[in-house]
Amino acid sequence: MAFHEVRFPANLSFGSVGGPERRTEVVQLSNGFEERNTPWSQSRRRYDAGVSLRSLDDIGALIAFFEARQGQLNGFRWKDWADYKSCPASVTPAYEDQLIGIGDGVRADYQLVKTYASGAEAQSRNIQKPVAGTLRIGLQGDELQEGVHFTVDVTTGIVTFASPPAVDERVTAGYEFDVPVRFDTDRIQVSVASFQAGDVPQVPVVEVRL
Repeated sequence: MAFHEVRFPANLSFGSVGGPERRTEVVQLSNGFEERNTPWSQSRRRYDAGVSLRSLDDIGALIAFFEARQGQLNGFRWKDWADYKSCPASVTPAYEDQLIGIGDGVRADYQLVKTYASGAEAQSRNIQKPVAGTLRIGLQGDELQEGVHFTVDVTTGIVTFASPPAVDERVTAGYEFDVPVRFDTDRIQVSVASFQAGDVPQVPVVEVRL
């Protein structure tokens, strides 16, 4: 599947509606109890870019972006304004935000992850599209320097150390990130008259697995 390393205009995604979606299969038993199961280990995010359009210029920018991606054919980056940092939205990412691994003296590559915790439960999400220039990495409580101690592939979210972290050393990270998505339609229908009257087009966008 083709993926374009370009972000949907952030000014157009601001104000969009969307968020995580899960799939749960619920079986109602004859005794009144139920069994619940999910075929998904990770949630999938959906958005509607149409609600954030505010002008005919926005429509023009959307159509240009849609055509360049060839509709559903090619994926792209999306900034989820409700969840785009390794830390709370009001805070600047720091190198100790997220634990991404424990050193073993051999492994040099670490996947960026973000952990969502509530009470005793937690879910980890792989971060594959970090934003260039925002990544900060820590090792055992000390911040490292990109290009000297490590490099990062912003197309995969994999951090590679110049020297493998020693046994039991904590590897931490802070960053901003995008969501890999595609358009969930091959058609955009716009009426200038209805748009000016407040009726915006629906432009569904869905997260893709990479």
